[in-house]
Amino acid sequence: MNNNIRVGTLFGIPFYVNPSWFLVLGLVTLSYGGQLALFPQLNGIVPWILGFITALLLFASVVAHELGHSFVAISQGIEVKSITLFLFGGLASLEKESKTPLEAFLVAIAGPGVSLLIFALLTVILSNFAFSLPATAILSLLASINLILGLFNLIPGLPLDGGNIVKSLVWQITGNPNKGVIFASRIGQIFGWLAIVIGGLAILGISQIGNFWTLLIGFFLLQNAGLSAQSAKIQDTLNGYTAEDAVIPNSPIVSADLSVREFVNDYVIGKNQWTKFLVTNNEGELLGVLEIESLKKVPTSQWTEIMLKEILQPIDNLSTIPANQSLLEVAQLLEKEPQQQLTVIRDNGVVVGLLEKGSIIRFLQQKQTQIKTA
Repeated sequence: MNNNIRVGTLFGIPFYVNPSWFLVLGLVTLSYGGQLALFPQLNGIVPWILGFITALLLFASVVAHELGHSFVAISQGIEVKSITLFLFGGLASLEKESKTPLEAFLVAIAGPGVSLLIFALLTVILSNFAFSLPATAILSLLASINLILGLFNLIPGLPLDGGNIVKSLVWQITGNPNKGVIFASRIGQIFGWLAIVIGGLAILGISQIGNFWTLLIGFFLLQNAGLSAQSAKIQDTLNGYTAEDAVIPNSPIVSADLSVREFVNDYVIGKNQWTKFLVTNNEGELLGVLEIESLKKVPTSQWTEIMLKEILQPIDNLSTIPANQSLLEVAQLLEKEPQQQLTVIRDNGVVVGLLEKGSIIRFLQQKQTQIKTA
């Protein structure tokens, strides 16, 4: 998983940390340990130990944020593949999109909701109970971080939670989730450029607002928002076509009434592209499959007499899909098994041809070329 290190399981969800996380852990430990060292009652390595514990608690807040998303997704029947901590926070990887705009909204708002709830609880605790100055400082920091975490993620642009909220609203209005992603991604890119400008001006000493981290966050927002928009455009394009549109040209389909000799002469000799053929009847309905290797079992002296329908194999293990199935759904199916070939069949049983991941890519490239030349 991109060099991520698995460190355990949380509520049945695989938990990973990216190597970049250790850098932030060290920086936060040193930074806050140095601040705690100013308290006279803390001596020796105690401030640094407390700084390390504080850093872990801060990241625990990030994990709680991601668990908020995860628990709501699980309640909708969506598998959470993993939770990963990295340089800029955390990420809950979900198996699929929510089925409705409302469900998508609930998943998106859950993370900031947890962070703001933790802030509220810590604020109440600090207001009603007395602690030592170091403990008060640590709890105050945790409260502040959760407030910032909640509010920052509500910025209305992808890849932040606020962007997913905007996506769900646009989805509700337009009925198209991909239009929501594209719109929220554009807002995310605007905020990304804004953060880059602010961070850049701060580094140059022109502005006192922002810093180097603001610049990095800007690049992070810009890159990920762009990727989200690109992915949504592809999905929107795929959703406009069907499996039949992307079948492999001249797929290996032969008539069951051909003799072995006719088949070998017309489809095998000098043609090494296919090792398996789909055998159909006169109506184009699939009867079975024929593997080239099986011809070795037929004596050449009988090739003119034996028909393909006599030696074809059953289609028990053949993966078939409806010709009118959305190309987006087909692409998602092939994503799980990229090497898989699917047989496309119309409602009347007529075989259209074979489809694979490569044929979808070539189909999209052809469409893009047609658009550019139009």
